[in-house]
Amino acid sequence: MIQLREITNFLREYAPPALAEEWDNVGLLLGDPADEIQSVLTCLTLSPNVAEEAIAAKCQLVVSHHPILFRPVQRLTAETSEGRMLLSLIRAGISVYSPHTSYDSAVNGINSQLARLFDLYDVLPLRLLSTSILGAGRLGYLPTAMTLGELIGLTKPALRVSTLQYVGNLDRRITKLGIACGAAADFLRDAAHHGCEALLTGEARFHSCLEAEASNIALILPGHYATERPAMEHLAEVLRAQFSGLNVRPSDSEYDPVKFA
Repeated sequence: MIQLREITNFLREYAPPALAEEWDNVGLLLGDPADEIQSVLTCLTLSPNVAEEAIAAKCQLVVSHHPILFRPVQRLTAETSEGRMLLSLIRAGISVYSPHTSYDSAVNGINSQLARLFDLYDVLPLRLLSTSILGAGRLGYLPTAMTLGELIGLTKPALRVSTLQYVGNLDRRITKLGIACGAAADFLRDAAHHGCEALLTGEARFHSCLEAEASNIALILPGHYATERPAMEHLAEVLRAQFSGLNVRPSDSEYDPVKFA
């Protein structure tokens, strides 16, 4: 039987907590390291429907990219939706681990996966975290220069979206691409510093879009979910390969709450 501590030890090696942003809340957030684990569910966000799925499937561990208990909690009661969800997980004996920004920045983490998806070469971090460990975001050169319109055409099927938002001229020539998964338009200045013609991130605020336009950097915005959910499916595959006796699968009930009419 596999103990929870074996899985969390592996996850800490795969996505070292030292790579997490200082404001983040990563690691084992709920559970006993001595618990025995047979079944694991991965997801982007531990929402009530995903919690219900984990309970119905008799999972003992949920690996959720986005952390639960992100802000300090003074009481845990059934009076809030988060409280009801956490109490139901506790009653069912389900542990929760969140890698979040440590997984974003890991060697084989989300931004590296996105860089490989676009076949970028000479890949480097967009922003150094320290002199001793990697960095956040990624940048690299496209195999062949293309227009922004052509790059958008590649992005849609690659990230399984039919529509996306963008900032910039569709005829703009792109050779160097910055990547920062999720809501990471604050990497715009890093992308400009490194000479990127475009930054791909999940979502951006209106004023960030204006900043991109003023900085002459194109933005490609396929959605927060689209840039991160595939990596949680990949993490399920990684855990299956590492622990042959473990039943691991990504959530079936999770979906992108953002719709386009």
